[in-house]
Amino acid sequence: MSAVPPAAASPALPLDAEGILALAARSMFHLFSSISQGMFLVDRSGRIVWVNEGYRRFLPALGFSSIDQFLGHMVEDVIPNTQMRRVLETGEPILVDLLNNKAGTFVVSRIPLRAESDGREGQAGEVIGAIGIVLFDQPETTLQPLISKFALLQRDLDDARRELATQRNNPLYQHAADGQRRSKYTFASFIGSSPAAVEVKRHARRAAQSASPVLLLGETGTGKELLAHAIHAASARAKGQFVSVNIAAVPDTLLEAEFFGFAPGAFTGADRRGREGKFKLADGGSLFLDEIGDMPLGLQAKLLRALQEGEIEPLGSNKLVPFDARVIAATSRDLPELVRRGQFREDLYYRLNVLPLRVPPLRERRSDIPALVEALGEDMALRSGEAPPEITPDALALLAGQHWRGNIRELRNVLEQVTMRSDSQRIDAAQLERILREAGLEQIELPATLQSAHDADEEALLLRPLAQQVAELERKAIAAALAATGGNKLATSRLLGISRATLYERMTSQERPA
Repeated sequence: MSAVPPAAASPALPLDAEGILALAARSMFHLFSSISQGMFLVDRSGRIVWVNEGYRRFLPALGFSSIDQFLGHMVEDVIPNTQMRRVLETGEPILVDLLNNKAGTFVVSRIPLRAESDGREGQAGEVIGAIGIVLFDQPETTLQPLISKFALLQRDLDDARRELATQRNNPLYQHAADGQRRSKYTFASFIGSSPAAVEVKRHARRAAQSASPVLLLGETGTGKELLAHAIHAASARAKGQFVSVNIAAVPDTLLEAEFFGFAPGAFTGADRRGREGKFKLADGGSLFLDEIGDMPLGLQAKLLRALQEGEIEPLGSNKLVPFDARVIAATSRDLPELVRRGQFREDLYYRLNVLPLRVPPLRERRSDIPALVEALGEDMALRSGEAPPEITPDALALLAGQHWRGNIRELRNVLEQVTMRSDSQRIDAAQLERILREAGLEQIELPATLQSAHDADEEALLLRPLAQQVAELERKAIAAALAATGGNKLATSRLLGISRATLYERMTSQERPA
């Protein structure tokens, strides 16, 4: 039996430490040169002395047609925004960094090159150059998983901050001594970064620094009450009580007692101890008069006098009681029109309309809808104990295309409906469209992006071979007829107006592999 030939001798590692380090350095250099998107070297002065093959593809964008034009230049002169000079001066590497210039956006690494040390332990050699490595180009694509994970962590952090802010301002988490009313929201609670949202928050912050009355104007469901809370929380009266009265929810006969209180025995059935009204409760704080446009004319005169004189007279009492409350009023009605009709006192209107703030409707801040949907979904999840709904991009686009007559309140209602009636946490456009139609919207508005994509899909379907389109239509027609007739071939052929032989022929041709 012949002997097995000896295996080819493998090259041996160097036996000395310096040889092993030199081999490792060469291997790592060649490895980075081959797997990176690009690499170059600069000398101690910062002059580019070498460029690998991968980096050459960036040269045209940097303004160079050949490698010879690129070599020999100072690095900062030919690579905008580079930090290579800092590496040369400090000797410290920049292992991961984002570089943005006219060639694109890159994830880069910059490593100093040092001369061999003189043998003294713990002392590195002097810097003699540096290596620039392009780890990734187009990081928004290549690093999408990492970017998505970072965005998720950032969102969780924002959520935690918002939740802490909510707890700090929620009466349930405040230990007020005597059941005092506190504001529940801050300006951070008014979600939105659209120009319209930013503008109204800017004006509201300025209004918070004043003691004058504020009049919040806007459609129902836009967040007027939330802004009233935020104005109080940012004002000098933040430590005082925030007292709210919804005028539309209180019967006209009880409004005066609700506002000004009443003396003991002021009327039949009145509390024998009497009761303080909302004006007195708000003393030192803020009084929020919601739906001020619904106030009866008879009470408007008394409200005007109270605001002008800073004192009230409780029902059944002859004593004037001073108060110091900052008034914030809100309405969804057209007050100037009510004034013209004689349904709202003109002098009261001017007394309230000192710092008017128009709260924009949702259709004027459509870019805020994704953030609002996320916040509303998380609030719903906290209340129900279930996971928040996952809204698909096409569903978000559909939401952004609606008119939203009820604004954020209507948006929340739709989200609650579709979440309650869905079998999964994932909500798509088809589910939303069904809910919107059932809510009374006869015509669902598709956003321009969805409509154009839908039109493009339709056009693409038509730009195919005619025989392919006819065959597809024929296949669908046969399938529908078979389903309608319970699979009866004779009835199917009669329904389609063809012979049974033709039906079998068509079915057989459709079953053949293409």
